[in-house]
Amino acid sequence: MKRVHFIGIGGIGLSALAKFLSSRDYSISGSDIRQSEITDDLALNYGAKITIPHHPDAVEGADMVIYSAVVRANNPEYRRAKELGIELLSRKESLKFILAQSRVYAVGGAHGKSTTSAMLASLLPKSGALIGAISKEFGSNVREGEDASVVFEADESDESFLNSNPYLAVVTNVEPEHMEYYGYDLERFYGAYEKFIALAEISVLNGDDSFLRKLDAKNAIYLYPSKDIKNIEFILRDTEPYTSFELEGYGRFEVFGFGEHIALDAALAVRAAMELGESRESVAKNLSAYRGIKKRFDIVHDEKDFVVIDDYGHHPTEIKATLEAIELFARKRGLKSIRAIWQPHKYSRTMDNLKGFVECFEGVDELVILPIWSAGEIEIPIDLKGAFSRHSPIMADRVSKIDGTVKVFRDTHVVREFSDGLTVAFGAGDISYQIRGEK
Repeated sequence: MKRVHFIGIGGIGLSALAKFLSSRDYSISGSDIRQSEITDDLALNYGAKITIPHHPDAVEGADMVIYSAVVRANNPEYRRAKELGIELLSRKESLKFILAQSRVYAVGGAHGKSTTSAMLASLLPKSGALIGAISKEFGSNVREGEDASVVFEADESDESFLNSNPYLAVVTNVEPEHMEYYGYDLERFYGAYEKFIALAEISVLNGDDSFLRKLDAKNAIYLYPSKDIKNIEFILRDTEPYTSFELEGYGRFEVFGFGEHIALDAALAVRAAMELGESRESVAKNLSAYRGIKKRFDIVHDEKDFVVIDDYGHHPTEIKATLEAIELFARKRGLKSIRAIWQPHKYSRTMDNLKGFVECFEGVDELVILPIWSAGEIEIPIDLKGAFSRHSPIMADRVSKIDGTVKVFRDTHVVREFSDGLTVAFGAGDISYQIRGEK
């Protein structure tokens, strides 16, 4: 049995690849800088030997080493693998090998790809799944399939989606993001999407997107949300959010979650599943199995007068769409106030989208801003308090949920407490652990 070692195995993307290979009879091991829920799961349920923190001995005996995008050449395990002549692949490079034998249904886009991937996995219960979030339906970011097909969340951040070997490509939308990788070259950025779509035998595209609708893509199915999705209704069932909508020519569907963006994601997944031969009846039934994904409109505290939501939104477009859904949800629940806690993700993203971030928080009653999560980037001084002055933000060091109350800390002191209304936390760093009271 071949052994593959993963440097940075605690990340949501790399852990998914490790689990996927484990289901295909590879022995897996890995390392990370800290223990986490993900590393514990890999050790307990996948038999992975986990090394915390990185250590050169961890790669001894490995046949291949796969490393995450944040790993640098001075990493002790990377250096040791090179010395031993072990095959070294970046996550991006490894996809060609990992997905080569699969019929891949790839979901890409600037926003909504995790949700759409999880929905499509629900609609195709015999397919495997490799997504960048924890599906609440199957309690993991990976599902072993009954056949050789796999629903795959395709990442555009480093062009790795070009290595995903897609049979079907779904694209939710295209918006310039991760531009530091693309050298701020829009032609290169849009060209990567065009190449991704061209790789697929079938593509399902959001026709309302200004870039996608201009493409002359082969075998493309265009969904036009502005005319194909009608009569959207937002429903509470036992305090849980659902979106009901009509899809032109296919009837009414209902899906877990709130918001017009949820209807769009579901409609794209529905059209993709039907192009793959699923019946309207089975699609409608299987869509009801979708229960959302962790960290996306994820209700982590639910009382009559106080709700706390954890959301991965880390781009202005995502935050704005989620806040629109939050406002609907708060009104239906009778919650009087909305407070947002934001942990900016990456200095480059914060600088590139600063105006959008300032605008997307319009309407919240209070805004708490935490220190920027660097994600390995070199610090860039940014005056967030000044930039967000019109919101009178609370600048804080961290938050935690303790005994049903969200506490806001600055210099070790509690400067604010929230115990009523709706509090939503946004970010792709460790904010999820903070708002759950796990850190």
